[in-house]
Amino acid sequence: MSQDDSPGKETHNDPFPWELGVYDAHCHPTDIMASIAEIPQMKARKLTVMSTRGEDQDLVFNIASKFSKEENSNNGGNEGRILPCFGWHPWFSYQILDDTTTPESTDEDDDDLKKAHYKKVLTPSPKDDDTGNHFISSLPSPKPLSNLITQTRTRLSTHPTALIGEIGLDRAFRLPNPWTTKDFETRDNTVTPGSREGRKLSPYRVHLEHQKVVLRAQLRLAGEMGRAVSIHSVQAHGAVFDVFKELWKGYERRVASRKERRRGSVAGAYEESDEDAAKASQSKSTSEEEEKKPSLPFPPRICMHSYSGPVEAVKQFLHLANPSDVYFSFSNVINFSAPGAQKAIDVVKALPDDRVLVESDLHTAGPVMDGLLEDVVRRICEIRGWGLEEGVRKLGDNWRRFVHG
Repeated sequence: MSQDDSPGKETHNDPFPWELGVYDAHCHPTDIMASIAEIPQMKARKLTVMSTRGEDQDLVFNIASKFSKEENSNNGGNEGRILPCFGWHPWFSYQILDDTTTPESTDEDDDDLKKAHYKKVLTPSPKDDDTGNHFISSLPSPKPLSNLITQTRTRLSTHPTALIGEIGLDRAFRLPNPWTTKDFETRDNTVTPGSREGRKLSPYRVHLEHQKVVLRAQLRLAGEMGRAVSIHSVQAHGAVFDVFKELWKGYERRVASRKERRRGSVAGAYEESDEDAAKASQSKSTSEEEEKKPSLPFPPRICMHSYSGPVEAVKQFLHLANPSDVYFSFSNVINFSAPGAQKAIDVVKALPDDRVLVESDLHTAGPVMDGLLEDVVRRICEIRGWGLEEGVRKLGDNWRRFVHG
């Protein structure tokens, strides 16, 4: 390590080493489709592009296919710029009908089914009055969960390195009010439909139990296909962990007891504080899993996107018995703006080197996205005491391990 790369050195004015490869672990450029044309000129090496709802699944699929074809013809099949992710965000989980508990004879276009569904999954339940009925009528007919899983499986099969995301739980989200004439007249036509788009919020939320149904189904699909996931969690870190723990039950990794560690009687036994030994054990477990390629009810790798939870919860997510490897991604916009910046800094300091990722979480591609990525990489390097080149290499290695195992 050179003197210039010594830990703790401020990196604000150092040239940024884009040539080493910078990977955005979570972004949404298909929300502004006009910006997609700027991706080939971006400095970032790869964008992990999320889908969230019905309107953007095919957009993410198509841009990934388009860039893959163009790049394969232009550079002999070198690494592409887009990594697609297919998933249904908790904000839009109310649009999903749990047909695992609904009779097969139901018709998804049936008004009575639609009304019963939304009265069940929304809280407070819309009343049988003009206001409640108008709100329900403004919502789309619900999509069967089985159809969502089938379609996602097909997209993942077409893109063999694709991930599942953005999925998760959110206690804070409220549905927007129905569109008004004024809303339509003033809406930004460059924005992909389906999001809030500036509308005022209604009092309605999605029941957490319904969100969990949609989340579990997608996590199981990730396990079936051996894909990593990107997790959204707002005021729900404990609930998210509980869902993981439920799916992990019976698959926990073997952790040696203190007595076994003292005797050295267990091959690969390690102290929880012994980082090198833990990595060796996890590497061995990953190698064995890849060789057998079992279908499991949980994803092999998890990214807690723009993690905003407390530092105390990190130990739960990183416990050595957990059979999924959990990573934590950070963005300037969500994590390092007041008042939550210190909590994020404490989390970054507490993480192992090999579990940190960076993201822009931006809805538009181009120079602004590059700028946000550079800013968050510099911030992480300063917090961790990494030189810029060291940090960019570590973060790139972490992204590749998160995606590919």
